[in-house]
Amino acid sequence: MKTVASVVEKHLKTKPFLLSSLSEGIINLTSLARIIMPEIELYLGKDIKQGAVVMALKRISEELDFKINHKVTRVLQNIGEITVRSSLTDYTYEISDTLLENQTKLMFEIKTNKNLFYTSSRGVNETNIVVSSEINDMVESCLKSEKLISKNENLSSITVKLPHENVSVPGVYYYIFQSLAWEGIVIDEVISTSNEFTIVVNENQIDLAFSVIKDLKKIG
Repeated sequence: MKTVASVVEKHLKTKPFLLSSLSEGIINLTSLARIIMPEIELYLGKDIKQGAVVMALKRISEELDFKINHKVTRVLQNIGEITVRSSLTDYTYEISDTLLENQTKLMFEIKTNKNLFYTSSRGVNETNIVVSSEINDMVESCLKSEKLISKNENLSSITVKLPHENVSVPGVYYYIFQSLAWEGIVIDEVISTSNEFTIVVNENQIDLAFSVIKDLKKIG
């Protein structure tokens, strides 16, 4: 059976930024109830009282404070090592039949240099390679026959180690990227594994990005 509370909750789940603001208590519930009432009534097929919507919003906001903020806060407070690398270059190549073979040549050339930064991710149509700028010539030589889509220089990276429970808590990455977006930080690339992620940003934003991520450990 459809109830006002269940329909309001379903409606809010389609609006993540609204959910975030609601959980932080920065939205007037009465005003929000008035705005969403027509959609709720349309879905239920009947008239409803504004007070019922307000009560549903109040209950949801209280639950969000525990379900999202409490669990996400616990994960962020346990962020581990934060590693910064500078002088990076980001290459994007079109996928071809020879790209993997040429990437293998590059990896063979750099395999003994453990101080280099190298990461690669493959999409449907593109492959991305982020490397220490000191081997740009080597990258371009090994992949000279490939179609270069873009090349971005003067980049830095921040690698963050997350606690293992991050994989079972929804909203961790959303909260991190929201915090970075609020500070106007433009992310060039994101690379992640199960328990760590790396963001690549312009070198002129690396100090601010590091400060934002470090301060996440102090929330709550």
